[in-house]
Amino acid sequence: MDVLIVGAGSMGTWFGESIDARVAFADVDADAAEVAAAEIGGGVADLDGETRYDVVCLAVPMSHVVESIDDHAGRAERAIVDVSGVMGPPLEAMGERVSDLERVSLHPLFAPERAPGSIAVVRDRPGPATDEVLETLAERGNDLLETTATEHDEAMETVQASTHAAVLSFALAAESVPEGFETPVYERLRALTEQVTEGTPRVYADIQDAFDGADAVADAASEVAAADHDELEELYREASSRWREGESLDEDDGSTDGEDRSTDGEDESTTGPTVGETE
Repeated sequence: MDVLIVGAGSMGTWFGESIDARVAFADVDADAAEVAAAEIGGGVADLDGETRYDVVCLAVPMSHVVESIDDHAGRAERAIVDVSGVMGPPLEAMGERVSDLERVSLHPLFAPERAPGSIAVVRDRPGPATDEVLETLAERGNDLLETTATEHDEAMETVQASTHAAVLSFALAAESVPEGFETPVYERLRALTEQVTEGTPRVYADIQDAFDGADAVADAASEVAAADHDELEELYREASSRWREGESLDEDDGSTDGEDRSTDGEDESTTGPTVGETE
C-alpha cells in the first residue's frame, strides 16, 4: 500500500513509522520532508504533485486541515485519513470532497514520543484500506477508542480547551514562593504548568480556536473569586459531588487539604505541527 503523508512534523512522522506501507512525505518545507523520510525510510513527494496514492493522510494542524483536504484529497485512490486532532470539520470536508472514498479521522491522545497509547477513531466510511491501517496501529500496541465526531469534539472542550485554559491561567496568575512552602496540590499544578509551557504555543492556540471551554473556566474562576465564605463552601461541595460522580475519575483516596489525586500526563503536540514546522 502506498501512502502520502501531507505534513512532515512529529505527528506525520509518527504515523508513517506506525503503519506498514510505502510512505512518502509532502511538505512546504522540503528539508522537513527529507528529514522525516530519512528517519523512517520513506520517500519525498512534491507538495503540488499529481501522483496518486492508495491512502492520503493529512498530518497538519487543525486550523489547516480543511484547506489541506481540499488541496490533496484528489490524490487519494482508496482512502483519506487525518490526524489533526479535531474531527467534525475534516470529516465533513472529506465527505464533500471524496464521498466515494474510505474516510477515517484519528486523534492520537498522546505525544509521538510517548507512543503507543490511546487513539480516538471515527470510521466515517470504513473499508479494506483503512481497516489495514487501523489493524496495524492496534498491532503496534495502540488502543483504538471508537467514537463519533460529535462525541470526540465535545469531549475535547473539557479534555483540552478547558484543561489548558485552567493550567495557563494558573501559570499567569501564580507568583513564585520561597522554597519549602510547596504543597502536594501546588507541586502537581506546577508540574502541569511546566509540561504545558514547554509545548508549542501555536498548538495550544489552535485548540482554543477549535474548541469551546475556556469561557467556562473563566466564568467558574469569577464565581469563585466573588463568592463569600458560605457560597465558597457550597461551590466546593458542588465541585466535590460532580467529580466523585464522574465515571472516568479515580476513586476517592480520602485525601484532605494539601493532598490531591494524581493526574495523568498529556502532551498537546498531538494536534500536529504546521506543515513545514517540526517540533
